[in-house]
Amino acid sequence: MVNIIDAHSHLWYTQDTSWDGKTIRTTKNGRSLFLGEEVQMLPPFMIDGHNTAEVFLANMDYAQVGAAVVVQEFIDGLQNDYLKTVKERFPDRFFCFAMADYLHDGFYEQAQHLMLTDGFQGMAIPGHRLLGRPLTSPEMMKMFKLMEANDRMLSITLADGDEQVAQLREVIGECPRLKIAIGHLGMANPPVAPPWQDGAWRRQVALCQNANVFMECGGITWLYNSEFYPYPSAIRAIREAAAICGWEKLMWGSDYPRTITAITYRMSYDFILKSKELTDSEKHLFLGENARRLYAFGTLPVLPYIKNMSE
Repeated sequence: MVNIIDAHSHLWYTQDTSWDGKTIRTTKNGRSLFLGEEVQMLPPFMIDGHNTAEVFLANMDYAQVGAAVVVQEFIDGLQNDYLKTVKERFPDRFFCFAMADYLHDGFYEQAQHLMLTDGFQGMAIPGHRLLGRPLTSPEMMKMFKLMEANDRMLSITLADGDEQVAQLREVIGECPRLKIAIGHLGMANPPVAPPWQDGAWRRQVALCQNANVFMECGGITWLYNSEFYPYPSAIRAIREAAAICGWEKLMWGSDYPRTITAITYRMSYDFILKSKELTDSEKHLFLGENARRLYAFGTLPVLPYIKNMSE
């Protein structure tokens, strides 16, 4: 029996924000106005636009996923208030990252309050949205040192390519005890990757050769959507990453809920579970054991398989 933990997911109660001067706002039937166009942000049955913990738990229980890590992204708006209630109500099922307003100076005090007063165990940084604002700025480094001193974790997504790799390497050197989870498998080359991206994701993976740096593959089914299920190139990318940093440094992530507009939640991991290219031990580490240790999840619920009516 494989204990499955989702190391990259999103929750929000209301999605009403903007990015680069363009609106991001829920419309109807799971759709959102997103940067000038209407897109299917959620499955169409989520008609109220609320991407809640309760709906996610129903998906998790059905798919036999014991726990999930919730990260944050600027395109969803700051969700700290909502996620504070989620982590307090469901502490055994969710590890929730806070996020500060890194787009404006003065975020250190906000991050300090989120961690030391509100009790968040980590901070999420969508680094790919912060080009031009170095990860090594004095205020960022001050926050990282606070996190290291208080055993808080960092979840970070880096921009495509190499631009932020050296910056994060400097952070790692300054804060070697800071536990870091890098997102999206470094944006591993999908089948139609632009030439400039070739190889750069491997250098992100190589950062995980440092003792306290890990990587999750949230959204890998999105990266390889043009290939679609069962994502053979995604399996090869995961194996290549493991050759660089070791299986004990890699974690599965779904990027729920956006990815389940194209596939079911269970499909976002069962292509790994069913793969003949991975050993049982590799699947055990990748699908849950590494995340269980890193995020210190306790006893996970026993979730029986529920037969589909159509079976």
